[in-house]
Amino acid sequence: MATPVALGAAQGTTPSRKFKLAYAPHFGMFKEHANQGGLVAELEFMAAEGFTALEDNSLKGRSVADQELIGKTLARLNMRMGVFVSHTIAWSEANLTNGDASARDAFLKEIRECVDVAKRVNGKWMVCVPGHVDRRLDMSYQTANVTESLKRAAAILEPHGLVMVIETLNTQRDHPGQFLTRIPQGYEICRSVGSPSLKLLFDVYHAQISEGNLIPNINAAWDEIVYFQLGDNPGRREPGTGEVNFRNVFRHIHSKGYQGIVGMEHGNSRPGREGERAVIDAYIAADSW
Repeated sequence: MATPVALGAAQGTTPSRKFKLAYAPHFGMFKEHANQGGLVAELEFMAAEGFTALEDNSLKGRSVADQELIGKTLARLNMRMGVFVSHTIAWSEANLTNGDASARDAFLKEIRECVDVAKRVNGKWMVCVPGHVDRRLDMSYQTANVTESLKRAAAILEPHGLVMVIETLNTQRDHPGQFLTRIPQGYEICRSVGSPSLKLLFDVYHAQISEGNLIPNINAAWDEIVYFQLGDNPGRREPGTGEVNFRNVFRHIHSKGYQGIVGMEHGNSRPGREGERAVIDAYIAADSW
């Protein structure tokens, strides 16, 4: 087990280790080791432990002051900003799938707001979930409606060099009724939109539940994938707590030249400092080959 590194080490230029991939924790994952010291203390601990990126699903809802603080701290620590959630997700009712013009306009308004948020943190990626299915509308019509909304969103982001990533979700365990559920489906939509500002997020946790076949699907969708997230299954906890061979998955995407971010979108399997250290040790093990 690695020895905890003092927060002050993050002020220097040499972290305690160098991971092969850019794993991105989220706020709260190491709050005990950061002594409940807030955003800056947590980022400093992440950097001291060798993590070079951050994910923050809640970023868009934070104050401008906090967004700017996060951006400045990331720059000081030489860390990258990962994805943040770009819009209000329709978990129970159709919005982008049904082609409703007012729902589309509301969605595009939120995408325009993301431009300033991304600039404050020197970010590039934001995640989009197209929302709930319309049970009265054929899936082909829904796909056309979603594609049109995403084309318009991409046109907003392109001039700024920003990228929206669409995420496929499992319906068996976490998100019943969602429209976008399979990697090939997401790949097809990205191809149809045909914009550098609309790409695919491959979430290993959701993909394992929905379809498995992880490495072949990664290979087949590779041209559209720009971002990975993960959690082991079952449980959505750190690598090594479930059935996925993350060492092989990480080794595979590294061998393909992946230099993007791998978002740690999962919980800790154990509470407290011991549980936080277990997460770090899990990534050391999965990154070793």
